Amino acid sequence: MNKWTRRGLLAAGGVAGVGVVGAGGVAGRNFLRDREPLAPAAQDAEGRLLWSNWSGVAHAYPAARTAPQSEDELSEILRISPGPIRPVGSGHSFTALVPSEGTLLTLDNMTGLVSHDPATHRATVRAGTRLADLGPALAAIGQEMVNLPDINKQSVAGAISTGTHGTGRGIQAVHGSIVAMRIATPSGEIIDCDRQTRPEVFDAARVGLGAFGVVTQVTLQNQPLNRIVKRVAVQPTEEVIEAWPALRQQHRNVEFYVLPFTDHSVTITNDVTDLPVRPRGPDVDTETLMALKQLRDWFEFTPSLRRRIAAAELAKIPPEEVVDEGWKLLSNERPVRFNEIEYHLPIDAQIPALREVLNAIETHRKDVFFPIEVRVIAPDDAWLSPFHQRESGSIAVHAYYREDYDFFFSMVEPIFRRHDGRPHWGKLHSLKARDLAELYPRWADAAEVRRALDPQGRMLNDYLQGIFLDD
Repeated sequence: MNKWTRRGLLAAGGVAGVGVVGAGGVAGRNFLRDREPLAPAAQDAEGRLLWSNWSGVAHAYPAARTAPQSEDELSEILRISPGPIRPVGSGHSFTALVPSEGTLLTLDNMTGLVSHDPATHRATVRAGTRLADLGPALAAIGQEMVNLPDINKQSVAGAISTGTHGTGRGIQAVHGSIVAMRIATPSGEIIDCDRQTRPEVFDAARVGLGAFGVVTQVTLQNQPLNRIVKRVAVQPTEEVIEAWPALRQQHRNVEFYVLPFTDHSVTITNDVTDLPVRPRGPDVDTETLMALKQLRDWFEFTPSLRRRIAAAELAKIPPEEVVDEGWKLLSNERPVRFNEIEYHLPIDAQIPALREVLNAIETHRKDVFFPIEVRVIAPDDAWLSPFHQRESGSIAVHAYYREDYDFFFSMVEPIFRRHDGRPHWGKLHSLKARDLAELYPRWADAAEVRRALDPQGRMLNDYLQGIFLDD
C-alpha cells in the first residue's frame, strides 16, 4: 500500500479524534500497553548466555552452543554434547521448539549450494542456508523455488522442519519440493534418504521439528526462473470472501489479509508474465500497519467510528502492480514483531472458520488491529505435514508483540479445532500428543521412526516431549 494510506488514516483519525484520546483513560491504557515487554536476564546465575526467539516469547540459557562446519563435526557433537540437543535457525518459530538447557546447535557454517542439474532444475543445498540467500543463488543458475513463504529469513532446515509454506494454486509447502535429504541422527549416523532409500525416514522427517536428528542438506525440485506480476488491491471484505473460490483458481499465487474493524481486505496475486520489470519500491506496509494501530489506539472504544474512518480512507487506495523475478516479490520484510497462531483447515472449512474468527474478534477483542492472513496450500504426503493428504486453507491471527495473545487459545483456537484444523508447527498452539495423533493418519508411524532414530530422546526438549510423548 502506498504511503498515502498512512497519512490519510492518521489525518482523518486526528480530526475525528479531537477530545477522544483522553476520554475514559484511553491515553493511559495505550501508554501501559506500549511498554516494552520485560526481557529475561542476559545471563543466568551460572553465567550462561540468553537465547530468545524473534518475538521474545521463547528463551533459554543453553549450557553449550555449537556451530559445526562439517557433517563429521556435527556427528561428533550429536554423540557427546549434553542434551537436549536443539537445532536453531533464525528463531522465527513462535513455539518453544528451540529452548534447551543442554546444547543449542546452529548450521550457520553449513550453507550454500552443493550442486545443481540444469536439465532437471534440481539443486542440492546445505540446510543452514537462509531462504533470503537461496533466492539469488538459484537465480544465478536460472532456477527458482516453486514457492516461498511470506517471510524469507528462515533457514532451509527450519522452514522444512516446521511445514513453512507460501500460497498458491496446486502449490505445496516448501518441504513439498524435496526429492532427497540427508540427516544426522543423535547416534552420529548420516542417513541419505528419498522415496526409494530409507523412505520411512524420508516420509517421517521431511517435516520433523528437529526431533529426528539434524537435517544437513536437501535436494530441491525447482523450476525455471520466472518473472511475475504482483498485484495488490484493497477491496471490501465481503466481496473478497465471495470471490475467493474463483480467485484461488485464477492466479498462481493468491492470498488476502482481512483488516479487522474496517470492512476491507487486501488481496495479493502473483502470476507469471513477460511484462518488463517494474520493481517494487520501499516497504510501506509497516507504516500502514502502525497507522491501523494508531486508529485502534484512538477509537478502540468507538469501533463504529473507527470502522467508518478506516473504510472511507482505505476505499481511496488505488491498486498497485509491480513486476520482477518471483524470489524478489513473494516474500516480504516484516520488521514489526508479533506473535501468531495459524491453523490449516480443510479447504471447504476455511471461509466458514474465517467468518467465525472475524466475528469473535470484532465482538470481543476491540484491541486487535493486525490483519488476518488467508492462504491456500496443496496437499502432500509427508507424514507430519499439516497438509497431509488434503488441500488446505490457512488462517493466521496475529498480535503485536507488546500486547497479550491469550485470546489465541480462549477464542480463536477452539474455532479452528471445531473445523478440523491442524496447527502450523512453528506457530502458537496448545495441542499435545494425544490431540495430534487424532489429526494425523500416520502419526504412529512417524513416532516409531523417531524412537528408532533417537531412542534416548536426546533431541526432545520439554516442549517436544509434550508433542511426541503422552502426558
